[in-house]
Amino acid sequence: MYDFPSDAGGVAIPYGVYDVGRDEGFVVVGTSRNTPAFAVSSVRCWWRERGRYVYPEATEILVLADSGGSNGARATEWKTELQRFASDYRLTIRVAHYPTGASKWNPVEHRLFGPISINWQGEPLVDYETILGFIRSTRTGSDVRCRARLDWRQWPTQKERTPQERARIKADAAAVHLRRNQTLPHWNYAIQAASISS
Repeated sequence: MYDFPSDAGGVAIPYGVYDVGRDEGFVVVGTSRNTPAFAVSSVRCWWRERGRYVYPEATEILVLADSGGSNGARATEWKTELQRFASDYRLTIRVAHYPTGASKWNPVEHRLFGPISINWQGEPLVDYETILGFIRSTRTGSDVRCRARLDWRQWPTQKERTPQERARIKADAAAVHLRRNQTLPHWNYAIQAASISS
């Protein structure tokens, strides 16, 4: 919750995927920045390593996300990266955003990050292996251990991108195959793979 960058030897950004049906946690710990590209990359990592094997017949996945931050409802790059993910794996990705201030109701908060926080409570997080160790030794309600990966890639923020990169992201946003739900369309939508959109 609180950052003390002057005392830190590095940055650790945990991005979690919590599989409600299997009561499994999967956390990617980034070492750069919490950007929309990093967020989608983390979901992709879960799908590559777990999701496609435990749900081999799946053609859709549902992502419950906060309303702000790297996976916010207004984040254009979040949607363009989800479009790439959907197209690469021929999936429809349904997204439901929690309203501002209501993210505590997201199962990832109390079923994954709650147990992780309890597990490392009062312990100094001195290096990445320590962080990964605490996450991996965390057990969910059904006594399943969490999985964790480290992501060393650099994720530039929008401000750090060149004007050409920003223009490309804007152009990619226009090509997103997004279908908004009738109920709360700003917060509920589906992104279809380019090859299966109508």
